[in-house]
Amino acid sequence: MRKSWNEYFMEITEMVASRSTCDRAFVGCVLVNKDHRIVSTGYNGSVAGNPHCSEVGHTMRDGHCIATIHAEMNALLYCAKEGIPVKGCTAYVTHFPCLNCSKALIQAGIEKIYYKNAYRVDDYALDLFEKNGVHLEQINPGQEG
Repeated sequence: MRKSWNEYFMEITEMVASRSTCDRAFVGCVLVNKDHRIVSTGYNGSVAGNPHCSEVGHTMRDGHCIATIHAEMNALLYCAKEGIPVKGCTAYVTHFPCLNCSKALIQAGIEKIYYKNAYRVDDYALDLFEKNGVHLEQINPGQEG
């Protein structure tokens, strides 16, 4: 049986997450346009050219590793650097986006977000998604979509 688009892209997102260099959470993000084409991917990792957490350990502040750029931000920042539009795109993420990534996804014009793991779901992020008309949905392997 043919995989649904959601299953297909979430599997790719999990593969992207396997490249994460911060072992606190292996997170991946795939941005997909309305034609079901991948426009960008991102995973948790250090600023380009800097040592990775997996090499030197974590730089912790207030319970967060501040050396790491989140997967969603890496996906968006690649598009910004290369001039790739993301307005109207869908984001597939292995984990619920943190508040800062949620705000960035909304501001960039992402219209739908599908995530697998309900990790640190933020009530204010939920409110922002609703207020800004962003479709948010948790999906699991095998779920049709």
